Amino acid sequence: MKPKRIFLVYFAAASLFFCGCDDTLTNQDLDSKIIPTSNVSFGEYIQPVFRLKCNNTNCHNSQDRAGRLSLDTHADATNNVLVVFPGMPDNSKLVWAIEGRTTSPMPPVGWAPLTKNQINGIRTWINEGAKNN
Repeated sequence: MKPKRIFLVYFAAASLFFCGCDDTLTNQDLDSKIIPTSNVSFGEYIQPVFRLKCNNTNCHNSQDRAGRLSLDTHADATNNVLVVFPGMPDNSKLVWAIEGRTTSPMPPVGWAPLTKNQINGIRTWINEGAKNN
């Protein structure tokens, strides 16, 4: 095979590989994912919500820590019992914020809000002990 053809074959294969591997989660994808009403997995359901809806630039990521809160990891999300009170969602500031029951509702205006299912999922996860599962 001629060197020019070999280059084109490699280039085409590389293009398909890199363009075909888009695993980016969008708000629409996340909003359509139904969180179950029991046995809510942090890794499967809650962390993706935190990652896309809360860890935005200048918000609740480990670098910016808006309000001194990071939701990047399970340890970050659960290290303050006032924010996430395992077993007691009604005593958790996180729930107050996402339900709009505080002076600083989250996410703030201009950012994609959590769906009712996502809010209920976070409540259920906290009610079930806020486990790292």
